[in-house]
Amino acid sequence: MELFKIRKDIQFMKHALVLNAFSFLTFLAAVFFLFHKGLNLSVEFTGGTVIEVAYEQPADVNRVREVIAGLGYAEAQVQNFGTSRDVMMRLPPIAGQTSGQQSEAVLSALRAETPGVQMRRTEFVGPQVGKELAEDGLLALSLVIVGIMIYLALRFEWKYAVSAIIANLHDVIIILGFFAFFQWEFSLAVLAAVLAVLGYSVNESVVIFDRIRETFRKQRRMAPIEVIDHAITSTISRTVITHGSTQIMVLSMLLFGGPTLFYFALALTIGILFGIYSSVFVAAAVAMWLGIKREDLIRDKKEGNPDDPNHGATV
Repeated sequence: MELFKIRKDIQFMKHALVLNAFSFLTFLAAVFFLFHKGLNLSVEFTGGTVIEVAYEQPADVNRVREVIAGLGYAEAQVQNFGTSRDVMMRLPPIAGQTSGQQSEAVLSALRAETPGVQMRRTEFVGPQVGKELAEDGLLALSLVIVGIMIYLALRFEWKYAVSAIIANLHDVIIILGFFAFFQWEFSLAVLAAVLAVLGYSVNESVVIFDRIRETFRKQRRMAPIEVIDHAITSTISRTVITHGSTQIMVLSMLLFGGPTLFYFALALTIGILFGIYSSVFVAAAVAMWLGIKREDLIRDKKEGNPDDPNHGATV
């Protein structure tokens, strides 16, 4: 399915050097902020108190956030849990206060606004649990990257595999760099979004590389740069349909999903945009500079080759 067809190939690789210089500087900036500022980890990773309360009527979550912020928990997570009457809060630890004291202070403040509030559950997430979650999350991210590397190494010649891996790591580091620079909260939901972006980005690179391989088979007289430009141009319609529809869904979560889904959708938005960019101007450009050629993907049929369907034929 194509929304439109571009008849003249766009010279993407003509601008590859300038755009990759921009990518390199952006990547370095992301790494700098990751080490300089670090990630603003959520309660799941740092530990804290989880409180669940129940209202007699549907709760005003925004008002609950204001009450919690008034107690000094500006970074607390507040969301509906199960029904519109149930609210769950994740509070970061405060020096000098126990988990019980935190829950009592929160319940008193909420009952001052709405007397009918009932405590359903209070739970303390210790630092050790948060450390284990952080380690497990890092392990999951590493396993996904290794799995993608193995898949690409089996699917393509090594130059293409290296190019796609660089593009994927580029996307992940830049997402983390945004969260470090703006000190947005990094939660388990954001980690899930990063893992989703890894798969999403590699899919776009595979599509482009498949089209490059197909073009090498069909167009034997085209130079490698022309093949890459043709492959990217011929997939533009598919890119617009796929990424456009996905981005509409993600933007709806970003704009209307509320604070619970905001950072998850934000990470996906950044990842989708940079995923499109990196597949074209990072993966394809790196493959070009590594010197891809037709012989890397296709073994020419030589005279006397028994695999040649015309071998032994007479004229």
